Amino acid sequence: MTTNSTAADRFEIGAPHRDLLDQVLDKWSLLVLNELCERPMRFSELRRIIPAVTQKSLTATLRRLERNGIIRRVLLSTRPVAVEYSITPLGKTLRPPVEVILDWAAEQMPLIEQARRRYDDELDRPVAEQLR
Repeated sequence: MTTNSTAADRFEIGAPHRDLLDQVLDKWSLLVLNELCERPMRFSELRRIIPAVTQKSLTATLRRLERNGIIRRVLLSTRPVAVEYSITPLGKTLRPPVEVILDWAAEQMPLIEQARRRYDDELDRPVAEQLR
């Protein structure tokens, strides 16, 4: 059983796992992981598939994922030398929880959109009306 202090510690800004989650679950990492779960890819393939990511952001994302043991970088003995990225067994363990979150978001989107409209409508009303 988890105590309150231990549960609260999970949300501490400086906690090591918070840093890991920030690195692994950002928007570019999730897209890269999704693609690499399908098959190994070269940098240029990832850039084509994720056109909104800059070269600098993709490079930083790949380095963070490699440093954390989530992906593997392999030098291919081609001319010129190429680099290929693939998901590691550790990285594959991220797929189920990420899919649960994505499924939740898709399932709850109608309620979320409804809440957003309600919130935005309240912002448009004069303060006196909102207090009623």
